[in-house]
Amino acid sequence: MRYLPLTADDRSAMLARIGAGSIDDLYVDVPEAARLTAPLDLPDHRSEFEVEREIAAFAGRNLSPGTAPSFLGAGAYRHHIPASVDHLIQRSEFLTSYTPYQPEISQGTLQALFEFQTQVALLTGMEVANASMYDGATALGEAALMAKRITKRHKVVVAPAVHPHYAEVVRTLCGFTGDPVLVCDTGDGADPAALPDDETACLVVQYPDLYGQVRDLRPLAEAAHKAGALLVVAVTEVVALGLVTAPGDMGADVVACEGQSIGVPLSYGGPHVGLFATRQKFLRQIPGRLCGETIDQDGRRGYVLTLSAREQHIRREKATSNICTNAGLCALAFCIHLSLLGEAGLRKLAELNHARAVQTAEALEAIDGVTVETSAFFNEFALRLPRPAAEVVEAMAVRGVLAGVPLSRLAPREGGQQDILLVAATELTQDSDIQALVEGLKEVL
Repeated sequence: MRYLPLTADDRSAMLARIGAGSIDDLYVDVPEAARLTAPLDLPDHRSEFEVEREIAAFAGRNLSPGTAPSFLGAGAYRHHIPASVDHLIQRSEFLTSYTPYQPEISQGTLQALFEFQTQVALLTGMEVANASMYDGATALGEAALMAKRITKRHKVVVAPAVHPHYAEVVRTLCGFTGDPVLVCDTGDGADPAALPDDETACLVVQYPDLYGQVRDLRPLAEAAHKAGALLVVAVTEVVALGLVTAPGDMGADVVACEGQSIGVPLSYGGPHVGLFATRQKFLRQIPGRLCGETIDQDGRRGYVLTLSAREQHIRREKATSNICTNAGLCALAFCIHLSLLGEAGLRKLAELNHARAVQTAEALEAIDGVTVETSAFFNEFALRLPRPAAEVVEAMAVRGVLAGVPLSRLAPREGGQQDILLVAATELTQDSDIQALVEGLKEVL
């Protein structure tokens, strides 16, 4: 009864109410070939504490970034999250209507989202931001779709150093309309700045890029704008924006970020939070929700959803995307954590990340046969090894160290560069972690 609280009488009453004779009647539209002919091969029911013990045993087989020296990155980063963040997101002011269509009972949620939008606009150097998206990759896909609406063009050019998973999401979303997505060919040394033409809707680049490289985006913005295209910038490590020049200050038209690094734990890959910011002139083309500030009939400040007619719950055919919600809880955690840090705190956090990464890179480059391939980086860089990186990572895991992400794992279909390892360091990286990584690599290599 703990797991299946409905009694036989409950089920009979429900079936009678909808006019079904039996549960089998609910599945008459499912083709016979798609139905199970026997129960699934699953263990019999167990008590709650037995289930907890078995699941804990499964979890214990993982090598967690929280319990081992970890240099994982490539789009998901482990940072310290103050305990106050988890405490504050549970306050009653925020436990109002999750979908804030009734602003009179959702002021806590709406105000937090309004503050979140302000933070995102300031971080990215843009003029307006939405109330969050599901994650960085889907935010980038929506940015490409928005660029096509604005320019009335159909081709999307993706630079080669954009995270392969992000590029794949762009391909998928654009593929529904049959529009081409061109990923620059790195084999012939093609310069993304030379590729936009009069058919290009946008040039998509990553900053810092997949290899951790920080580059000046101004030449790319100039090339895109000269061709009448938009520059769309993806950011997978949002903490970098506390130290590097904001994309908006270098000519970006749309910025799509993964905000997980601030306030949101890794959680084995999600849920995370997407940040989306753009220019004021593109306001009506922004996907998703937008919160605005207003004055009620008594002259008091209040918050509401604006431009809601674009959302699917009102005018589906006029919606700017298939997103009609936002990553509310994760956006709230982001907002609280960033508020606790403040501008000076974020800058200090970014400086710590960069310093730890430099320390790690210098220690690794002292190993025979190991070369740091990234010249200017924030907290992540590419390491070239004398043997396949995937093999090295597995051998290091046996030694209790999460050494990084093999580049070949991110793009297995393309083969990848087998000897490239992506290594990330954050403020949580300790001297002992770096020492364990160096000593382990010496043994493995």
